[in-house]
Amino acid sequence: MLGLKLPTDPRWVNIAEKNIDEILIDHAHCEQKAASTAISLIVSFPEYTDLVTEMIALVKEEMSHFKLVHDRLIKKGVVLGRDRKDEYVMDLIKFFPKGGSRTTQLVHRLLYAALIEARSCERFRLLSENLEDKELAKFYRDLMVSEANHYTLFLNFARQYGDRTEVDEKWQALLEYEAKLMKGLGTKESIHG
Repeated sequence: MLGLKLPTDPRWVNIAEKNIDEILIDHAHCEQKAASTAISLIVSFPEYTDLVTEMIALVKEEMSHFKLVHDRLIKKGVVLGRDRKDEYVMDLIKFFPKGGSRTTQLVHRLLYAALIEARSCERFRLLSENLEDKELAKFYRDLMVSEANHYTLFLNFARQYGDRTEVDEKWQALLEYEAKLMKGLGTKESIHG
């Protein structure tokens, strides 16, 4: 369903389970960044009324997810701490060349967001199916559904605003590039690492 070309190395779940506090901290930061992405799209492309409307709802949802994760950290006595760089995202956003028309820039940003959400969804599925802590597994199952919806939201907007054939070609190329990135990841206690 997600179209990912390379699944996560199953060993990542073992790393995640042994470092669950680090996973939760990284997850909280991911939710903040997702909300920031939605705000950035509103600020950068205010003329797209339907996009703005959906991004307003997304900001609320992502911040509610942040609160859920942050509440878990507080309950465990873990401090959120400062954000860390997400190597996966930093490498991913190098794929498309900078510049181009506003529409091209928007499509590229939407495709990046769709892929990040798709990978997060896949990782949440792995956590939901493999964590020994059944309450936390259910927590990730519930979030997985939201991530899948976000993935399709961004991809559908990219297809709406760009030429469908061109967008689909870019999407497939981005998926191939991401698969190459993933070969070097899956060994860190982070959602995307």
